Amino acid sequence: MTKTLYLIHHSHTDIGYTDRQEKISRYHVNFIRRAIQILDEIESGQAPQWAGYNYVCENYWQVEQFLAHATETEKTSFTKYVEKGLIDISLTYLNLTELVDNVMLDKKFADAKNYVSQFDRKFDSAMTADINGFAWGYVDLMHKNGIRNFFSCLHTHHGMFPLFKKQMPFYWQGQSGEKVLVWNGDHYQIGNDFLFSPNTDQSKQYGIEGFTEKDWEDQFEATKQRVFGYFDLLEEENYEFDFCPVMISGIVTDNSPTSPRMMEGIHRWNEVYGDEIKVELVTLNHFFEILRGKELEIPTYSGDWADWWADGVSSTPAGVKLYREAQRKYRLVNKLDPNGEKANPAQLKDAEDHLVMYAEHTWGFHSSVSEPWDAFVNLLDTRKLSYAINGNRLVSNHLDDILETYGEEPNQLDRESFFKVINPHDDQVKTLASIYVQHWQTVDDSYFYTTLNDFVEVVDCQTGEVLVSQVSDSSRGKKISFYVDLAAKEERTVRLRRKDTKFKMNQKYDNHAHVGTEQIADIAPYEGFTHDVSIYGVKTDHLDITIDQNSGISSIIDRKTGAQLIHPDALHAPFAGVYEVTSFKDSNPYSVRSIMGRNRKAPSTERYTSKLVNIKQLADGPLYAVLLLKYELEGTGMYDVVLTVHKGAPQIDVTIRLQKTCAWEPENLYVALPFTYGTPEKTENYFEKSGTIFRPGIDQLPGSNTNFYSLDNGAIFKNEDQHLFVAMKDTPLVTLGSLESQLVELCDENSRKKNKEVLYSWAMNNFWETNFKVDLSGFYELEYAIYLLEDEATDVAQPIQSARNLIEGLITIPYNPTDLEKSTF
Repeated sequence: MTKTLYLIHHSHTDIGYTDRQEKISRYHVNFIRRAIQILDEIESGQAPQWAGYNYVCENYWQVEQFLAHATETEKTSFTKYVEKGLIDISLTYLNLTELVDNVMLDKKFADAKNYVSQFDRKFDSAMTADINGFAWGYVDLMHKNGIRNFFSCLHTHHGMFPLFKKQMPFYWQGQSGEKVLVWNGDHYQIGNDFLFSPNTDQSKQYGIEGFTEKDWEDQFEATKQRVFGYFDLLEEENYEFDFCPVMISGIVTDNSPTSPRMMEGIHRWNEVYGDEIKVELVTLNHFFEILRGKELEIPTYSGDWADWWADGVSSTPAGVKLYREAQRKYRLVNKLDPNGEKANPAQLKDAEDHLVMYAEHTWGFHSSVSEPWDAFVNLLDTRKLSYAINGNRLVSNHLDDILETYGEEPNQLDRESFFKVINPHDDQVKTLASIYVQHWQTVDDSYFYTTLNDFVEVVDCQTGEVLVSQVSDSSRGKKISFYVDLAAKEERTVRLRRKDTKFKMNQKYDNHAHVGTEQIADIAPYEGFTHDVSIYGVKTDHLDITIDQNSGISSIIDRKTGAQLIHPDALHAPFAGVYEVTSFKDSNPYSVRSIMGRNRKAPSTERYTSKLVNIKQLADGPLYAVLLLKYELEGTGMYDVVLTVHKGAPQIDVTIRLQKTCAWEPENLYVALPFTYGTPEKTENYFEKSGTIFRPGIDQLPGSNTNFYSLDNGAIFKNEDQHLFVAMKDTPLVTLGSLESQLVELCDENSRKKNKEVLYSWAMNNFWETNFKVDLSGFYELEYAIYLLEDEATDVAQPIQSARNLIEGLITIPYNPTDLEKSTF
């Protein structure tokens, strides 16, 4: 029986790994131009030896770049060959990290779908290369946008394929119940190993005579051994099909030019060995037509397909922080202006393009670790960062344009201190809103003094109620915080008003045993006196937090239920830092990383835990208390944890301020998040990303990664109707369980225990040997939060939505009400 080797020809899109990002765009434009020229030559009869050539655009981004630069003649030719099926289009947009959320992903899938809808042929297939995993939400988003087939070209360097076996099909079922047919494929250039093209870089023919006929004969013999050897290996591994698809490029490099010369080797092969193993160059859509035409028993699996290469996001923490902020603003834009009527849509499109380019999987030039001083390395790193910067700038400007339509006023002297508070969400939200007053701004003609924080009050203009408020210092001036409860989409006008302040006798004259003359408040509670806020802990109506003077937070109790929120297996206090470094004294920066495999560390990795050296109470007001925990941690010059404990809600906001020092060695920096609700045995941990919610270690494809995950907003711990949400605003990467170097567990029937293990935020790493930014040094401010959310819903979707609303928050703008509005106040 004749077997068939299907080759699918594409150019892998890797933006910034081999050249400048904008140069890569030019390359791919010209790859398509060259494909058109080749097809013209074949069609005219000039190149019969290349008959059968076709080309697959690996993603729609390539097509976008071509259409933006092509002449009308080129566009006509492109359309002709796409119609004929000789140029194919994958309906993915780019090879993306899991930074991208479901809204952006949906838009980019829709762009591709809308473009191919003009053609009188079927487009229902997509491919991706290099990426070793995809959020579960991909399934439903692909299906929604007409994608029924998905070809995965994995890369097992520091990664692995799911199902414990590659080169096999399966149906991937989404949370909606819809399915996409997946080919769980091999590396995206394995077809080049067969040496069908004459005189490739793999031929290794460097004689002065060039590539001779004798070399071609020798290479053909190598092709014979490799092709038959490959099918022999498949048979040894009980491969059940009489065909196998592999990807091939013009040459073995990312962003490879197209080449028709593989057809010379294919024709030669089929003339000699075609009755045993036939080789066909097919397009992506054609392959899936062939596959679906076969009567095969194809299994169905559902669950998350965690990406092995998601850890790149922690190699550029500053850029990712900018990206995540822009992402939150982008969501607010879509809530405030769902129909795109209040601002310039072109500006928003520009912002989307920059943000999606930052979410592309390439983190830097290929020699970023071996040559971190190189000008090109630093050039490409800056270019990459610019996508986050410009995306943030554009979406911020777009949000400002929208807020202007809501009445936001620019800075004005002597403006009456009215402000509008907006709930952009589709749910009722009760939380803190904030107003910032700069040093030159007044409230009823009065300036804030440096130390005077209690001379203003916040008035609800609709009810006349004075809202409880608290003033603190910030880099933006005075920050006035107040609680407000707003219905979905509700707007409320408030005013800052000067209030009478009475002279207070110096605390040293107090006649009660509360504070000594040195202003130190260290008296324990006694009858008639409570001491709920101190460096030893904070007690509110909702939470009871205990601070251990040696380690930090040692207990957090939900006072309503008595449940402990810290995991009993915690080795590190919540928000403490853990630093790892691996020496290369017997090696070099490249090779020590290249052999790390999937573990991201070695048995020789040194591990350090932060040491608590000081605690300070920074504030204690009617709305919140603030404590500063100062740590010392190897690899950092500063590691401070600022806890803001809300008094009106079961919420703790956490800011980690750190100064990371520079090291060339492979490093990891973790933030401990050892939370649960009550007992871990009764608590389930859920992650949310790209529009889906799943239980790590349980709701995953068999054989997928359980070592780390990239999340949208955070994790939620559910115990019946009690929910603890841990928000990670700036650091999407998390890991579960022991930090020790060990064998890596893949998802199987035994991995359910991972769901109960201790959580860490993986804030920083630089372990990859090629394109990660090796220098993590600098000052950083990383934000976390925990929320207790009670909801009687049987699933976690509503509590998670409530947490998202709190993370995105309410919007407060300076506002000048009309005289008519004032008359109603």
